[in-house]
Amino acid sequence: MGEVVHMHFTTVDYVIFVLLLVASAGIGLFYAFSGGRQRTTQEFLMADRSMSCLPVSLSLLATFQSAVAILGAPSEVYSFGTQYWFLGCSYFLGLLIPAHVFIPIFYRLRLSSTYEYLELRFNKTVRICGTATFIFQMVIYMGVVLYAPALALNAVTGFDLWGAVLAMGLVCTLYTALGGLKAVIWTDVFQTVVMFAGQLAVIVVGTSQAGGIAEVWRKAVNGSRIAGLDLNPDPLQRHTFWTLGVGGVFLMLALYGVNQAQVQRYLSSRTEKEAVMSCYVVFPCQQIVLCLGCLMGLVMFARYGEDSPLDKGYVKTNDQMVLYFVMDVFRELPGLPGLFVACLFSGALSTISSAFNSLATVTMEDLIKPHFPNMSETKATLLSKGLALAYGLVCLVMAYVASIMGSVLQAAFSIFGMVGGPLLGLFCLGIFFPWANSIGAVVGLAAGLAMAFWIGIGSFVMRISRPLVGPNLNTTALPLFDNMTTTVLTSLVTSPTAKPRPTGVEALYSLSYMWYSAHNSATVVVVGLLVSLLTGPMKEKELTPGTVFPVLGTLLFFLPDRYKEKLCCITPLILK
Repeated sequence: MGEVVHMHFTTVDYVIFVLLLVASAGIGLFYAFSGGRQRTTQEFLMADRSMSCLPVSLSLLATFQSAVAILGAPSEVYSFGTQYWFLGCSYFLGLLIPAHVFIPIFYRLRLSSTYEYLELRFNKTVRICGTATFIFQMVIYMGVVLYAPALALNAVTGFDLWGAVLAMGLVCTLYTALGGLKAVIWTDVFQTVVMFAGQLAVIVVGTSQAGGIAEVWRKAVNGSRIAGLDLNPDPLQRHTFWTLGVGGVFLMLALYGVNQAQVQRYLSSRTEKEAVMSCYVVFPCQQIVLCLGCLMGLVMFARYGEDSPLDKGYVKTNDQMVLYFVMDVFRELPGLPGLFVACLFSGALSTISSAFNSLATVTMEDLIKPHFPNMSETKATLLSKGLALAYGLVCLVMAYVASIMGSVLQAAFSIFGMVGGPLLGLFCLGIFFPWANSIGAVVGLAAGLAMAFWIGIGSFVMRISRPLVGPNLNTTALPLFDNMTTTVLTSLVTSPTAKPRPTGVEALYSLSYMWYSAHNSATVVVVGLLVSLLTGPMKEKELTPGTVFPVLGTLLFFLPDRYKEKLCCITPLILK
């Protein structure tokens, strides 16, 4: 592996990439001119609440599986072993709780925007605060999630950077603005198939070239890349069973429980039962995706061992190393590099299309409709399409901003993760604590955001101001949780063994990124409850029925509905 691989794309590779764009645009145009032709806001923003379980499940999966995850998971396993796989343990509760707590509440209230709940439960001020926080989160993130994989692809293959960014951004804007949520969901289904195909192709060919799966496993064992169960309870340790399996639950809840992009898919389901089933169906799919990422990392290790392209200077970052590996494996197989590029950008497309649609929804439902209640359906639909188009253009602007951010790029990614925890805390405060009031909600959200940015930015500044010592390995890094993903960029990293255990404020800055969501959401709940107790509990007459989950039901949410209804009747705040 000593020679430099000469990276280049063939005509066939470009054709496959173009076919991805054409197919995605074609799906959007089909739904723009079929059915109801997106003439109502219910059809454009909520797919007429007519979607079945399978497409909703695959769309949930596609939104979760961003391009950053496709590049990040294999490099994580290559560098540190399979400890990352224990993240899969968090998927069970991370999907079971939304299925039986969050979905029933949101679905039965017939919401379009998740933040409508906050007005029903608290007041309009809390709703606006939640909406503004979400918009800030997504606007910052969506340009970066489009630019980052394009930058990595350009660095390794010479693939035209802005050609890729513009093509993906414009095509995504086209099918989102014309076809609405139906187009977004069905393109997600198509893009999920492409993602699976691209990853499987790399694994199959790479395993064959390495001498078979037994040889891959043998080299991984000999190279100490097969991790055991690490039960170290230290929250400063980057990846242990507790940080991944328990801290990961809160990350999953922030995504699958209260994130507008995901909740909007549940609400587009035909029935509540199908919405709940979509959570169950996505669980095995996520496990498969996680296993594919881990297996690709092991195949990379079988090919390069400890002598990585990063150490040789062939690439500059770990995310580029995955693309280098793909081009190396497929060097004699024209067309397959194009398939993986299609896989990579399918991840980006699914994430940013979800951002456009969800941003258009919350802007329309939370910021515009309340001020123009008599707006005609035709004007509202046209305005919704205009909002989706506008956010698509904002995405391209943010991609340009990302291109000039330099070392701040990782911090921009982290903003997405830092905001998810406080929003989760805000919804938990309203759902699980009937005595919490609107003042406590606003102050709690502000405290959670302040804590999130203090720890996140403090950690970032501490790491870049400290000279790198030892090998270029990753320690606790800022979260990249999105829609989407819990993978960590490894561009700005330090050695996990070259520094003493931090104390004081540095210990707080060194908290594993997997605990960020739990820590920040807990801050919102604790501060919110304290302020609520000081300012007086919420008056019962102010509570909208169905906005508070019964305490007994919280503990026994996994019981069948017929038993839950009997238990819930002991409180007037029943879930109906």
